[in-house]
Amino acid sequence: MASLQDQLLKAGLVDSKKAKKISKEKRKQNKVAKSSGQAQVDEAKLAAEQARAEKAARDRELNAQREAAAQQKAIAAQIKQLIEHNKQPKGANGNNDVAYHFTFEKKVKKIYVSSAVQEHLTAGRLLIVGEGEHFELVPRVIADKIAERNANMVVQPPEQSAAVDEDDPYAGYEIPDDLMW
Repeated sequence: MASLQDQLLKAGLVDSKKAKKISKEKRKQNKVAKSSGQAQVDEAKLAAEQARAEKAARDRELNAQREAAAQQKAIAAQIKQLIEHNKQPKGANGNNDVAYHFTFEKKVKKIYVSSAVQEHLTAGRLLIVGEGEHFELVPRVIADKIAERNANMVVQPPEQSAAVDEDDPYAGYEIPDDLMW
């Protein structure tokens, strides 16, 4: 097989004088590099190595993105499974429904529940979990597990009032949690 120099000569891209001059310069560079003890720098090899390193970095980044997306999908599936297996009935049968108001994503929402379920909600034994416009009731333990994965899906229970101030003129008038609107 002919060398690249021979192929270029046959194709007429390089004349013989220029080819001899280039080979002579290359031999001089090799001789100088050997005598001075410096390693000969091959720019093509360096460029190829740099391109290989850049490709590896880009591949690692894409792989990390894919892995993060798969992790998010797995977490969403876990949350869905927790909700489906542990959702509690709202107890709303149409006749004795009570509207329970709560805040979700900075908006006031309401669901209709029975009075017994409303007591569980105000006591904090049941919590509301939702995404978008779909809400389900789950026990506090399950809601805590869901909050570990995605805290934005769990509606926080109403805060219990702390100690009453001695000088409070309205101390005798308690505000009920189940106020009807």
